[in-house]
Amino acid sequence: MNKKISGNKIKFKDNESFISICGINDKNLEVLEDKFNVSIYPKGNELTIEGDSNKIEDTLKVLYILKDLYNSSNEITIQKVISIADNIESGKENQLISMRIKLPYLGRNIQMKTISQGEYLYKMQRSDIVFASGAAGTGKTFLSVAYAINLLSEGKVERIIITRPVVEAGESLGYLPGDFKEKISPYMRPVYDALYSLLSSDIILRYTEEGKIEVAPLAYMRGRTLSKAFIILDEAQNTTVSQMKMFLSRIGEKSKAVITGDVSQSDLPSNVESGLENALKILKGISGISFHHFDKKDVIRHHLVSEILAAYDNAGK
Repeated sequence: MNKKISGNKIKFKDNESFISICGINDKNLEVLEDKFNVSIYPKGNELTIEGDSNKIEDTLKVLYILKDLYNSSNEITIQKVISIADNIESGKENQLISMRIKLPYLGRNIQMKTISQGEYLYKMQRSDIVFASGAAGTGKTFLSVAYAINLLSEGKVERIIITRPVVEAGESLGYLPGDFKEKISPYMRPVYDALYSLLSSDIILRYTEEGKIEVAPLAYMRGRTLSKAFIILDEAQNTTVSQMKMFLSRIGEKSKAVITGDVSQSDLPSNVESGLENALKILKGISGISFHHFDKKDVIRHHLVSEILAAYDNAGK
């Protein structure tokens, strides 16, 4: 967003957009008042902001971004207001939040909700391999799946491969009911949740049958060369060093790979080094590989989630 901001007022074109951006009982405005130590006065379809000139400008930046989000048919929630305000306050380049992922199958776009998400998309667009680390709820997996669908729809890749390590977290696979496919289904469920939120079940079924979409445990990648594909390794903190090396060596010509995970949430035994943590240390500086870290302020679930995560960190849990 490269708007030149001047003055201390912002006007909205209609009551609907004005009410949506202000929030129920002006709760969104209260968030901005607390964040930037300003006073916001609504009148008609116009907001007047009073306070320090720099804080007024930051408040207006947030409001212009919210207008852009509303105009692109995105719901304005208090969580988004908090996240955008946090990013503006950090002083990062705020035009990244206006980036979108086109989904022609659904006739809509996925709008970046934080500046960090915009930076993540920028890196996926320009690098063949991207490591994305950070807390749950920041959009690491969802955005990588959305971007993969975008590239598939544009014919830039021929298939999407999404994989996860199957790690027993507190219970043995042997005691779970069903055959092997049924046993691993719960581990792959979050991946399918992302797919079903972006594509219809008919398209997913057809693409799965045609081999354009494959969801499988990491062990199934061994011995393969994955060419002309967008490959996503999810929950990578649960890979061992040898598994990570195996996965990275599967990447073939004209492929892109995104590796996502949270090193603080490993289910590996305490004496086993995480393949993700190891890769983040030893692969720095290799041209064509990008690294992106999401902070807790980038969490886009309920606005209390980031505070809950911070509380556990402070307690050493």
